[in-house]
Amino acid sequence: MKSIFLAVMAVGAVLAQPAPVAAPPKPAPAKKPAWNTLKFPLLREVKIPDITPFTLPNGMKVFLLPNHELPVVSGFALVRAGNLFDPKDKIGLADMTGDVMRTGGTKSKTGEELNLQLENIAASVEANIGETNGRVAFNCLKENTDEVLAAFYDVLTAPEFRQDKIDLAKTQQKSSIARRNDNAMGIAGREFSDILYGRDTPYGWQMQYETVDRVTRQDMVALHQRYFFPKNVILAIYGDFDEAAMRSKLEKQFAAWTVQQPPVPEFPKVNPAAHPGVFFAGKDDVNQTTFRIGHLGGILKEKDYPALEVMGSVLGGSPFTSRLGSAIRVQRGYAYSIGAFWGANYTHPGTFAIAGSTKSETTVPALQTIQAEIEKFRTAPPTAAELKTAKDKILNAFVFNFDSPSKTLGRLVNYEYWGYPKDFIFQYQKAVEAVTPADVQRVAKEYLKPENFTYVLVGKTGDIKPPLSALNMPVSNIDLTIPEPKKPTAVSDATSLAKGSDLLRKMAAALGGADKIAAIKDYVQMVDLEIQGPQGPMQAKQTTRWMAPQTIRQDLVLPMGTMSNFYDGKSGWIKTPQGEGPLAGPILKQRQHQLFRNLLNLAKLASKPGVANYVGDGVVEVSDGGLSTRVVIDEATGMPKKQVYQTDGPGGPAEAEEEYVSFLESGGVKFPQRITFQQGGKVATRASVPSVKVNTGATAEELAKKP
Repeated sequence: MKSIFLAVMAVGAVLAQPAPVAAPPKPAPAKKPAWNTLKFPLLREVKIPDITPFTLPNGMKVFLLPNHELPVVSGFALVRAGNLFDPKDKIGLADMTGDVMRTGGTKSKTGEELNLQLENIAASVEANIGETNGRVAFNCLKENTDEVLAAFYDVLTAPEFRQDKIDLAKTQQKSSIARRNDNAMGIAGREFSDILYGRDTPYGWQMQYETVDRVTRQDMVALHQRYFFPKNVILAIYGDFDEAAMRSKLEKQFAAWTVQQPPVPEFPKVNPAAHPGVFFAGKDDVNQTTFRIGHLGGILKEKDYPALEVMGSVLGGSPFTSRLGSAIRVQRGYAYSIGAFWGANYTHPGTFAIAGSTKSETTVPALQTIQAEIEKFRTAPPTAAELKTAKDKILNAFVFNFDSPSKTLGRLVNYEYWGYPKDFIFQYQKAVEAVTPADVQRVAKEYLKPENFTYVLVGKTGDIKPPLSALNMPVSNIDLTIPEPKKPTAVSDATSLAKGSDLLRKMAAALGGADKIAAIKDYVQMVDLEIQGPQGPMQAKQTTRWMAPQTIRQDLVLPMGTMSNFYDGKSGWIKTPQGEGPLAGPILKQRQHQLFRNLLNLAKLASKPGVANYVGDGVVEVSDGGLSTRVVIDEATGMPKKQVYQTDGPGGPAEAEEEYVSFLESGGVKFPQRITFQQGGKVATRASVPSVKVNTGATAEELAKKP
């Protein structure tokens, strides 16, 4: 009864509610103006502040730009240095010196102590050395100016170059070398630049593992002493300060820095020689072709640079409306992306480049269309609409050169650094405004040289049809191989080679004997792994199936999914939760080296003359077919104790070690049962092998079958 009463009361409450009031009608949406009737205010006029630089008693030139909008002070020192001065055998020296100037700390503070000091006051001091300048910069709140300026001074004038930070910088550079072929666009840009400037010049040199390894702490100290001296530095400071007070502060801060050095030489000249032809870099893990086409460009202060920049914008400034965008992407659908630009630098030529990507099967038609469009462009001036669009794009971006005090001051300092007039940017602006269709056609005829074009293509070998020979130009292949660092090899003679072979034969006997090893045609190995990761150890299970002489299949079960790979001695595949593809790059190399280091395969090399060299203390250096490892063998028992070799780690090549803790027997042959892998001196993985089954009758077809 109570529930019925409550229901009746609820119905009564609903009926007692007042009738709902109708909502007012929605107003009709306001009519939006057409896009071509929109009016925008003119961009504000850009004015360069009147800054008069002065020179401190030690010879350092200073620019000061007070700005009281925010209570912050920032500054930078621009140093005439650069990696163009690197010795050819130590490429990477300048880059690493710039890094370690800051990370290595100063004589009074380590890098970590400096980090803590600056983080506590929301400040920063940074350093780097690029191609044509070094830079040390700071930023802080106004109230901390004195403290941060002192830290900035120490980093600029007295870096300590601590060895642990040098080692870290080398690891980081090696990591970048190891990854430099990961991205097709990066490959195309790098190889294009290196070919145009010349691979035998500082502009076209590539950093290698070996050149990084050669750099020493003394090299960094010497570089700093040679280039970091007052007369070779321009100091610029901007922010919330009184100009007279800041000048006085700087005079006191830098009074003791009186280092003298001879003037720094000019940067190397660029060889203008052309490099026409097609240069192809095969990358089998891509399904399209990325390209760069062009030749050397010019210098910023050349009288025709404004017209050339407009020309580049008309030709390829927009992926849809430019000449190339319309012809290649819109009309024919050949390109995923397409663009062109005329590049220029302060004192050496930039590059004129047409950059884009296309399907493998449309590579040749796309390039032929680009060639045809270039020829038409050189003979037909731009339309009034094309010219206006190109000039508006350049001029409307002009204001962003001065949208902060740092950009304004930075531009003035750059002009001082390179010897350009203070009003260069306004000369350029007026010249762009004055460019006519006839100017664009003239510079296109005069400066664009299709017969000298360098074509750099990155794509999948064999997928480009018709072949590149259809372009009727010489075709050269680019070798993307990253050279391994040269490892010191032990001196060998007849005695050491004989002793090495004898000890390797003793190892084969200890493992079960040459006959029993030869009788093993295949095996299946179950492995429990403990992998050391950034978040701690991770458990995994792996099944390794090996078949003589050079076939291997691995299935690795991880918490995030299963990874499988197969290699038959020539080629293979890899499959992960993210997809599948051909076995290539570091993983292919890893499999090749893994098969070489297999203890059964090493034991079989005992009878091959000249491959095993005894280097002392039970160590046999085994080298064959360009691969090598060092096996540490117990000279009393013949049992292998460990292997030491070079491997590819996340930071590039590193020394790896696998130690054999115990063995188990299967088919009369001993296999490693517990193994500890170290890389760079740290434990990376521990492996435990519960079972090995030999001669299971495995076939290559079975191992090659994808999951």
